Amino acid sequence: MPFSYYQRLTPRQQRTYRASDAVAAVPIPAAAELRPLAAALEASLREDRRLEVERASRALAGELCRQLCVPPVRVRVLAARPSSSYGELHGLYDPEIPPPLVTLWMRTAAKRRVVAYKSFLRTLVHELLHHLDYELFRFDESFHTEGFFQRESSIARQLLGTEQSPAGPERPSGR
Repeated sequence: MPFSYYQRLTPRQQRTYRASDAVAAVPIPAAAELRPLAAALEASLREDRRLEVERASRALAGELCRQLCVPPVRVRVLAARPSSSYGELHGLYDPEIPPPLVTLWMRTAAKRRVVAYKSFLRTLVHELLHHLDYELFRFDESFHTEGFFQRESSIARQLLGTEQSPAGPERPSGR
């Protein structure tokens, strides 16, 4: 079922939306090779080292792009999230100046606490998925569809080494 803004889209945008919604997963060719990079990101966040978090995020994004055969992105990690009446901004994808730029924030806006690892990783994946929508799937636009969020979960589970069981909660893969 399309999200409420679907009806406001042009016919071309609706076709792109439906195409996006139909893709539920992004198989990563060698996801296990990315897990040490994800672990380095987790350690850097835990140690509250912004430059290391940025380096680890760049390495993970770069390797993911390489494995999926898409052009790389730039990644920058800033300190506290910006916020306003709409809430906090977690990440941003800017495709306008090549190479595209993913910006992430590693601290919450209100209390300036380091973001939890899984939240940060999902934000990185979310912004990279916008890039994949353009470069891998060749969509004209990158919409937040149910398929988009399923792809986000698909990538995150592969990076975390978990899989969704048919009965519900995630469990470690390889068991």
